[in-house]
Amino acid sequence: MQKKDTTTLPINDTFGDRIQLPFNFETSQMLEEARALQLDSFEYYNVIPLRSPAHLVDTSLPFPPPAEDYADGSWTDWLDTAALEKSPYLTQVVDFFKENTTVTLVRILRLAPHSVVKEHTDPTLGLEIEKSVIRLTIPILNNKDVTFYLNDTPVLMEPGECWYMRLTDPHKVINNGDEERINLTIDVIPNDWIRQIIKESGQNMS
Repeated sequence: MQKKDTTTLPINDTFGDRIQLPFNFETSQMLEEARALQLDSFEYYNVIPLRSPAHLVDTSLPFPPPAEDYADGSWTDWLDTAALEKSPYLTQVVDFFKENTTVTLVRILRLAPHSVVKEHTDPTLGLEIEKSVIRLTIPILNNKDVTFYLNDTPVLMEPGECWYMRLTDPHKVINNGDEERINLTIDVIPNDWIRQIIKESGQNMS
């Protein structure tokens, strides 16, 4: 675990559109637990929530009050789902980020073989946005025919790596392989700790 940094970075700092962070996770354990959660067959795209708004996890809780802005995740409390609670290694991965920043939405994303996520943008998923969350992506299962394009350029991510990508920019995913693609995505509210890591990692990639 890296020591937290309290240096305040400017909100308009330019971080680049893709940055590999200095974290690596055990792919075999993540894959074993992800497969254990795949109870249903699916077509095209499948989402397994691991951390969700509290009222969706515990239905006895009231809906949160209306918010003026839902962009940064502060409009509600967030709870681990039953799927995460029975996945000890995935819990360790999520807990690492919880110890250092505020974790909101966490999901396993499955893309079926020979499927495409069409090009789109996510308007609040970028560090340059003043009020936002950012999405950290950890590939669990890839094949040589899976390509993630950001700004029309492939992002070469390997299983177990952790990446920040500026998803306010155009991006798409193409799976031309015969096996599904599985990613773990962790949304966090940016703080000085994650900003510093992204900035330093970007400088190291330059």
